[in-house]
Amino acid sequence: MNEITDPLFISNAVRIPWSDIELTAIRAQGAGGQNVNKVSSAIHLRFDIRASSLPDFYKERLLALNDQRITKDGVVVLKAQQFRTQEQNREDALQRLQALIQSAGKVLPKRVPTKPTRSSQVKRVDSKVKRSAIKNLRGRVRGE
Repeated sequence: MNEITDPLFISNAVRIPWSDIELTAIRAQGAGGQNVNKVSSAIHLRFDIRASSLPDFYKERLLALNDQRITKDGVVVLKAQQFRTQEQNREDALQRLQALIQSAGKVLPKRVPTKPTRSSQVKRVDSKVKRSAIKNLRGRVRGE
C-alpha cells in the first residue's frame, strides 16, 4: 500500500483521505541513550472527528465513546513511540486510528433477554433451603 496517495482504509465504503490526518514527528520519551535526544522518532497523530470526511454514523459513534484518546473538542490524539524508527511508529499510529474507527463502526446484535428455566429456579430454591438448614444446625443446642 502506498501510504502517501492511498487513503486510510476503514471499510469497503469508507476511506479517510490523508488531508484529514495530521502527523507530527516528536522526540520519544524514556530510555534510548544519546540517540533519544537528537532523533524525532515518535509520532503524534491528530484526527479531528467533526471536521473529517467520515460518514455521520461513524462521527456520532466516535464522539459518544468514553475514550481518553478523544478530547472534548472531538479530536483523536495518538502518540506512537513503541518502535525505534519513525516509519514504524507512523504505521503503528495509523493502525491504532484505523482500529479505533473500525471498532466504533461495529454494531453489536441486540441482546434478547431470556427467562430462567423451571428446573434452574427449583435448584436455586433447593440450594437456599439446604444452606439455611446447615446454618440453623450451627446455632445453640436447646435443652429439654
